[in-house]
Amino acid sequence: MLQASADIDTSETLTERQKAVLDAALRLLVEEGDNLTMTAVARRASCSKETLYKWFGDRDGLLTATVQWQASKVRVVPVDGESLDIASLTASLEGFAADWLKVISSDTSIALNRVAVGHAGSFKRKPGKDDLGAIVLENGRFALARRLKPVLLAGKQAGLLDFTDAETAFRSFFGLVARDVQIRLLLGDRLELTEAAIGGDAVRATQQFLALFGAKTGRRATDL
Repeated sequence: MLQASADIDTSETLTERQKAVLDAALRLLVEEGDNLTMTAVARRASCSKETLYKWFGDRDGLLTATVQWQASKVRVVPVDGESLDIASLTASLEGFAADWLKVISSDTSIALNRVAVGHAGSFKRKPGKDDLGAIVLENGRFALARRLKPVLLAGKQAGLLDFTDAETAFRSFFGLVARDVQIRLLLGDRLELTEAAIGGDAVRATQQFLALFGAKTGRRATDL
């Protein structure tokens, strides 16, 4: 059975066949919303239900792996705490920001988040049904925080960042990157998020974050 941890880069633990199955599950979520079944995924992915149960355990495990696979597309460039400088820290933060904007603006993520929000807000969830909202939250936003915080803490240890709480610093960076983009997309706004626009937004968010949390004794990105 595939046991993919939220703190592990799922793309490193999946086979190409498993990735194809999870892509099929994502497409079904876009098309059918919460009415996702193991039978439907097996049919769409041209595999047996036995294979799905072997890899993912059950529907809950399949949904978790699907969200992890989508979240793994937001890469966190590792940094060396001992030799970390402002240039490498900036590059890591900009890369994370750009990847995250690309992922949340995709049709797949928009549909997945709409289903998750609707599922979380349902007061009449059927007994025994998994909580897709909780799965998306734990394996999306919370998992990304666990992956990026070591970079922020390395920046603090290197004297480049100054903050008292890593969670607060992460939330500030997340907010600078997202702004109102995600909520507008979820509500149907057709934003033009081109590669150039995403790259510019990633740079802007990183510079604003460094202006807020850059150590006064360290070199800022704008000093390079």
